This record gives sequence, structure tokens and C-alpha cells, in this order.
Amino acid sequence: MHKDAIPSQNLIVTPVSILSFDEQINLMIDWANKSLSKMVCVANVHMLVEAWQNSPFADVLKDADLVTPDGMPLVWMMKMLGHQKAQRVAGMDIFQAVCKQAQTNQISIFLLGSETYVLDKISQRLQTEFPDLKVAGTESPPFRPLSNTADMDMVQIVNASGAKILFVALGCPKQELWMAQHRDKIQAVMIGVGGVFPVYAGVLKETPKFMQVSGLEWVFRLSQEPRRLWKRYATTIPIFIWLMIKQVVYSSINQQKRNTLN
Repeated sequence: MHKDAIPSQNLIVTPVSILSFDEQINLMIDWANKSLSKMVCVANVHMLVEAWQNSPFADVLKDADLVTPDGMPLVWMMKMLGHQKAQRVAGMDIFQAVCKQAQTNQISIFLLGSETYVLDKISQRLQTEFPDLKVAGTESPPFRPLSNTADMDMVQIVNASGAKILFVALGCPKQELWMAQHRDKIQAVMIGVGGVFPVYAGVLKETPKFMQVSGLEWVFRLSQEPRRLWKRYATTIPIFIWLMIKQVVYSSINQQKRNTLN
């Protein structure tokens, strides 16, 4: 399926897919089976506000092959805009569902990002949960920008591994920019999974399900990493709420005008 054929809803300035969870996972697996170079962004409140504040970054998201709604605020917003069947398609759920499907379809994966000990813990857990899944390789890149030679080496390592799915955990917006720069260079479906790696590795605790579905995941994450996240949440959440209300109200007014004309 070409990205233009994927039904989506524009949330603030970012088109987010309204396909069901299973449909989005199946689409990623289909792309991987065809050895396509694709870019999947997992959007949350922070990413949408970042795109609103930074037009070049917004262009990156608009050019992505698939943008999934990670977090209940995005799902609620989509429902308020008329998409009652919208579902949460979050990073951790994507990671586990794709790994399960990759095992069944004999598709190998590659892990890029985080620290070496985290990658080792992920590999160990994957071996337990998905014993037939092939992890073609892992790479912990330095925090500094790579030279052109080092970057080309990285591309060569991933392509030579034969992996058809590349999980990228470099944080937003770094991972989205990285995927955009490497689409068509890396012959795999690149999926930006943000903070999934340390949680799956057991370094950080996973948010309880009741907090995930009630939209309180940010509270739990803030309690684990207050020094890193407090400023982000303090600045992005109020902006998102304002922009969400503005779009929903504007959409409702336009709908009423259309109903009147009809």
C-alpha cells in the first residue's frame, strides 16, 4: 500500500494513520517481506508539538510512509474529529507485535540505538519470548554525529546483515531525522521506537496498562525520569491541549456550516 492510499487524519500539522492496530502491523510486515525501504514514525504529544514548532521536522513526518498514534491523547483527538474506530498504536505494542510476526514470517530484525548493555538485555529477552526470531545485529551508535565514512559503514552493516526490519531508538526528533536521511539507503523497514529499548530491557519499568489507557502514561514516565522529562512535559502538554481544542472546535464549526448548507 502506497502512503497516499493509507487513510489518515491531520492532527495539528501531522497526518496520522487511522488504520486499525492489526492493519498497521500487517502493513509493516508486508513491506518487510517485499524488502522495501520504509520509514515508520510513532507519534506522541511531544512529536506533534515538535512538528508544529519546527516546519522542517513537520515536513519529515509528512513524508514518512506511516505515522502511528502512540498515546491516548492522539486517539481521543481522532475520535473527537469523527474517527470512532481509531486505535492506539504505541511503540512497545508495535515492537512486540512486529517481532512476533517477524518470527512467523522468518524476517530478521536489527536493533539500533541505546547502550550496549541495554541491547544485550533486549537480545536476551527476545530469545526467551521469540526463540525463533533472528536478531541479525545490534549497534549502539555514539551520541556525536557520525562522519560520512562511519555513517556509510553503518548502512553497510545493516544491509549486509540481511535484516528487513530496523528498530531505531535514538529519541525524537533525532531518530525521525536519521530515518529520513537513510530511506532508500537502508533496505529495511525503519521503525522509530523512542524509549522502548530501556523499558523492554527492564532498565525502566513499563507503564501499567490502566495508566496507558487513561492517558496518564506521561505521569508514570515523569516519575521515573523527572530530570530529563519535566521540562518537555511542562512545555508540550499545555501547547498540545490548546492546539487540540482549537482544531476540534474549528472542525465542529465547519461541520455545522456544511450541515446547514445541506
